[in-house]
Amino acid sequence: MAFIQCQFYSEVLNLSTSMTVILPQQTTTQIGMKNKIMSERHQTLYLLHGFSDDDTIWTRRTSIERYVAPLGLAVVMPQVHHSFYTDMKYGNKYWTFLTEELPSIAQSFFPLSDAREDNFVAGLSMGGYGALKWALNRPDQISAAASLSGVTDIVSHVKHSDLGPVFSLVFGDEDISGTENDLLSLIKETNRNEQKPKLYQCCGTEDFLYEDNLHFKQLCEKTNYDVTSDFGPGDHEWGYWDKKIQDVLAWLPLKANQ
Repeated sequence: MAFIQCQFYSEVLNLSTSMTVILPQQTTTQIGMKNKIMSERHQTLYLLHGFSDDDTIWTRRTSIERYVAPLGLAVVMPQVHHSFYTDMKYGNKYWTFLTEELPSIAQSFFPLSDAREDNFVAGLSMGGYGALKWALNRPDQISAAASLSGVTDIVSHVKHSDLGPVFSLVFGDEDISGTENDLLSLIKETNRNEQKPKLYQCCGTEDFLYEDNLHFKQLCEKTNYDVTSDFGPGDHEWGYWDKKIQDVLAWLPLKANQ
């Protein structure tokens, strides 16, 4: 695998930013690694960080590079700070950056496929929210999305979280119920869309977001939305996410899994 820490300029953000990228590399003599390339234009997983982290965190807290090596899967991990993957009311347009500029830039730098069926997104906590938000708003771009301990009820989270000052910057004083930021509303809307992404969610039963994730699952069932849900012992911590990202990779519709 090739590991790339990429600094680049964003026209949308009007600043220099970064992404961490893992690219498939075919090797035969590397000890302890089984690397594979599946095609010239790689299937890609956009892997999103949580609230307190950055684009390097998945490679520092998990063995994601080792997990994807035999799959021939590229991984793109962007930096979005505390934006909740949103065009902030008082801040930068991270939603536009994520869904429009980032794929275009990454595909211009690296041999990544632009086909919907080859593009996936996953994330933890705030990143789990971002992953579901991206897939539900832009099913034309993303064919599968996975949330690990994600914020699935952002409306309730904004009302009851201790992150009030942050949410004021992100959403202002607006009611976000029923908007593109409200996952529960989006589930009802995209249920009428024939082009629906596959969804996966997992959350530990000891996690403070467990009840919200259970509610998300129940709503998917009521709307006949296809979601794979995995609830079991676990908390909001990296030991759980390191284990579950392996389950996500096995669940993704990858060429290596078919």
